Amino acid sequence: MKHSLLFVEDEQDLGNVVKQYLEFMNFNVIWCMSAHEALLHYQQSHSYDLLIIDVQLPDYNGFELAEKIIKENKTQAFLFLTARNEKKDRIHGLHIGADDYINKPFDIDELVLRIKNIIKRNNKEIRPEILPGELQIGDLIFQKELLKLSLPNKKAVSLTLREAELLEYLHLNSNRILKREEILLHLWGENDYFLGRSLDVFISRLRKALTHSTRVNIENVYGVGFIFSVS
Repeated sequence: MKHSLLFVEDEQDLGNVVKQYLEFMNFNVIWCMSAHEALLHYQQSHSYDLLIIDVQLPDYNGFELAEKIIKENKTQAFLFLTARNEKKDRIHGLHIGADDYINKPFDIDELVLRIKNIIKRNNKEIRPEILPGELQIGDLIFQKELLKLSLPNKKAVSLTLREAELLEYLHLNSNRILKREEILLHLWGENDYFLGRSLDVFISRLRKALTHSTRVNIENVYGVGFIFSVS
């Protein structure tokens, strides 16, 4: 599963190089050249594993951008890039809540390692303790008896009984191809047209919830069924 990054950098050449290298290293990258553009992207989708924010931006600075985003999501991870090597700036950035602060020019491989370390640390901190009756699936917490699915940095999603049964069965058969008829027969004892249509609806609803996960995904296998992918 690819991790998603929102990269905010107004230098065209540097932005192109960093974006291409991060994508080569298997990240999904949205690159914005202004704070305003970045904030719009963030408001459309809060599901970024990390924000990489240049301090000097053409409209308003990266500190202000980070503060606006924190008001919407206090748990969002972010780091700053800057050409200014002033102690007061570093302290201000860390005071805001930055996970790291990197001075330009930087080594691109070091940046990748810092990104991976932040994401790894934050994934561990999503839920330090699994309570009785809960099941951890990747970066999700599944409470079957309560029909609840907790997403990273999001409120819990309510499931129907059949959606919960389907999620449990998919999890028990993670990372392998599951045929449609196999799912229908195992869960509901029949394989007919109407149940097949219902299965598509349940899959669609679960997939919508999983858009906030960086480690869990439901992939279609055309003409066969599905793969419940967990990393």
